[in-house]
Amino acid sequence: MGLGPDATIGVLGVGRVGSAIARKALAAGYRVNVSSSKDPEHIALLTEIVIPGATAVTAEQAARDSDLVIVAVPLHKYRTLPVEALAGKVVVDAMNYWAPIDGSIAEFEQRSSSEVVRDFLPDSRVVKSFGHIGYHELESDGRPEDAPDRRALGIAGDDADAKAIVAEFIGALGFDVVDAGALAAGVNFQPGTAIFSGRHSAADIRSILAEATAEPAAQPV
Repeated sequence: MGLGPDATIGVLGVGRVGSAIARKALAAGYRVNVSSSKDPEHIALLTEIVIPGATAVTAEQAARDSDLVIVAVPLHKYRTLPVEALAGKVVVDAMNYWAPIDGSIAEFEQRSSSEVVRDFLPDSRVVKSFGHIGYHELESDGRPEDAPDRRALGIAGDDADAKAIVAEFIGALGFDVVDAGALAAGVNFQPGTAIFSGRHSAADIRSILAEATAEPAAQPV
């Protein structure tokens, strides 16, 4: 079951990434709810100026009243997410763990950051994407579906239906989609990876993923 033309997108976090995704979603025809750590009244004017057409609400409202929820808060604040309101929702993790910026955080050193988020949101359908494209590129690089220079984004998740919904949304924003597999595979487009570090077509991302997951050649005895 897809999003449909009347779908509402919730964006938790109105920093540069969240704002860019919200603007792209509005341009694609979706309704958009946005929230921040502040009360809606505090961000209403900012929303009107920076994301015209979006509605400022609480995080709980954005989660509850939206068909797809984008999480774009600073990663170290992931425990502030409204767990109950996000239960059953398709949640796109657009956050990144970057030790040089965030400092070393033990829970993110052992596995992909999205797996940590998934464990905090056990009843949500978490899909990783958007973290490997700059906010300015998100707004400038979208192309029609048949464009030869259409850029691709990777997605990773454990729920096939959730990934299909996210892929539909990303496609509506002007990008091809490459399914990297299970949520753990999102580690292949975290900061420091080849996918994170450049603009790539769908073929490019498939090639990088194939190389990353290939078994090492056997060494001669």
